[in-house]
Amino acid sequence: MSIIPEKQKNQKQVLTVNDLEKRKVVEHNSLITSIAKMQKTALKMFELAVSCIDTENPPKDNIIYLSKKELFAFFDVSSASKHTRFKEAIELMQKQAFFQIKEVKDKGYEMTSIVPIPTVKWNSYNDDVMIQFNQFIMPYLIDLKAEFTQYKISELKELNSKYSIILYRWLSMNYNQYEHYSYKGGRRKEQVEAYRNPSISIRELREITDTITDYKLMHQFTEWVLEKPLSEINAHTSFNVTYDKIKKGRSIDSIVFHIEKKRMADDNSYKLEDKVYQEDKARKAETEKDLVFQAMQSPYTRLLIENMFLNVYETTDSQIMAGLQAHVYPLYDELKELRGLNGVKDHLSYVRAKQEDYSKKNICKYLKKSIEQYLPTVKRQEL
Repeated sequence: MSIIPEKQKNQKQVLTVNDLEKRKVVEHNSLITSIAKMQKTALKMFELAVSCIDTENPPKDNIIYLSKKELFAFFDVSSASKHTRFKEAIELMQKQAFFQIKEVKDKGYEMTSIVPIPTVKWNSYNDDVMIQFNQFIMPYLIDLKAEFTQYKISELKELNSKYSIILYRWLSMNYNQYEHYSYKGGRRKEQVEAYRNPSISIRELREITDTITDYKLMHQFTEWVLEKPLSEINAHTSFNVTYDKIKKGRSIDSIVFHIEKKRMADDNSYKLEDKVYQEDKARKAETEKDLVFQAMQSPYTRLLIENMFLNVYETTDSQIMAGLQAHVYPLYDELKELRGLNGVKDHLSYVRAKQEDYSKKNICKYLKKSIEQYLPTVKRQEL
């Protein structure tokens, strides 16, 4: 939709509530991964304003127009307080809100801090709200030849947490790439799947959510930056998202998200899709529970503890134990068939002696790779 039609270049066009479902936000990925130094209301107002930009026909003087009715409907503001809250939100956005954008350059990286909307103008006698974007933010909104993300503005309407919005934007960035390369090609299968199951370090996640100094305890960070936001995203957007914590030693090093797209857009279909998703999630949880139980009974777990690949604390981690039972222990069974349990013991002793630069970032992957490299040699010797 053109904000300033070709025939009316010098006239303003005010967008209404009815246009909301038709509009998309389109932003450069550098803006998606930037640090949004603002609260929820300011961020949502910025996103709503961006959805009014026609990238094929950029707004004159970087100005777009919204209607107050649209703003109040988008924020679901009651008539009693809407004007006061609107004024407070505008003042807060202009006094405190900015993006801190980090871009890689030839000699390192470059940091840019931009107040995105320095000018907002409205009056008491009509419905128009004029919003003028900072000229330095415009390249991230209209110069979109590559590395950009788009999503419906209506997806953000029911998200009531700043972290929900930030996570949704980041997840959309990755899923957009998954859809693009699934259709266009140009990436290996595992690379394409990595976009649907994107990983982010805890440090980077804290940076983009602006929580470097907040929620110091991991259980607090998990609750407020992961659990509650993902609950909102799953309930109110077209995504169903789960996640896994990846450990490095005893600390959580990174998060891997798993994104599924709801196939149908009407509410009843969403409910049906969510029911199927929840049932599948329950089946996976039951399978994981069975794998953990089997792993705890396995003699290989004791051998891993004896060789210091596992400690007692790590045996309580369901992800580690289920992963070992599913991907590593079947290979140990093959070795046991060929060389007996002592053969498995000898293999682990050898691996332990050779792992000088070993890191426990992913114990399952490390042990699986070791036994996969060793088994072909044993099978050739047996022949």
